[in-house]
Amino acid sequence: MTSDAARVAVVDYGAGNLVSIEQALAAAGATVHRAVAAEDIGDVDLLVVPGVGAALPAMTRLAAAGFVEPVRAWIADDRPFLGICLGLQLLFDGSDEDGARTLGVLPGRTVRLDGAPTLPHIGWNQVSLRRPHPAFAGIADDADFYFVHSYVGRPDPTAGDAVLADTEHGVRFVSAVARGRLLGVQFHPERSGESGLRLVENVVALARRPVVEWSAA
Repeated sequence: MTSDAARVAVVDYGAGNLVSIEQALAAAGATVHRAVAAEDIGDVDLLVVPGVGAALPAMTRLAAAGFVEPVRAWIADDRPFLGICLGLQLLFDGSDEDGARTLGVLPGRTVRLDGAPTLPHIGWNQVSLRRPHPAFAGIADDADFYFVHSYVGRPDPTAGDAVLADTEHGVRFVSAVARGRLLGVQFHPERSGESGLRLVENVVALARRPVVEWSAA
């Protein structure tokens, strides 16, 4: 591993198996460590909040480990951030699943995917970009990614500029958001084959780049 490798902290708050995302990040050339408390984040280039499950226990665990305010501050400072699945949903103001108050960095709520033919939504589905983003460079339009969820983030109209991609499962829902150097995806890139690994590689490559390159087509 070279000294030029991006340094990545993966937040471990007991919300899912982290091995797959750590392996994907390492395969993309990053040096990776787990942060089990806020002081473990350290001086890194990219912060990753993965996760599966419900918002309330997730926020309880994040708070107990002292992560809530540091994560909010990290995003407010526009430092590189990747939220995966529950890690995307926690970006909004709250969750209808259990009434949790979440991080509140994007206006909106997490809501049940009403109108879906099956729940949970499990399996491969197309992700349709609404605008170009370098995290998706080299990935085919409407590429398939792997999903496991029953709830989705629903941005307020004031956060419409953050919507990056959507997906259809009976109804259309937001499957990726991006603002500055923040990226959140509802799917699991670490379980999404070649396209998912390419996305991880792109995000790792972006981790040391200025914000202007995160918004470039």
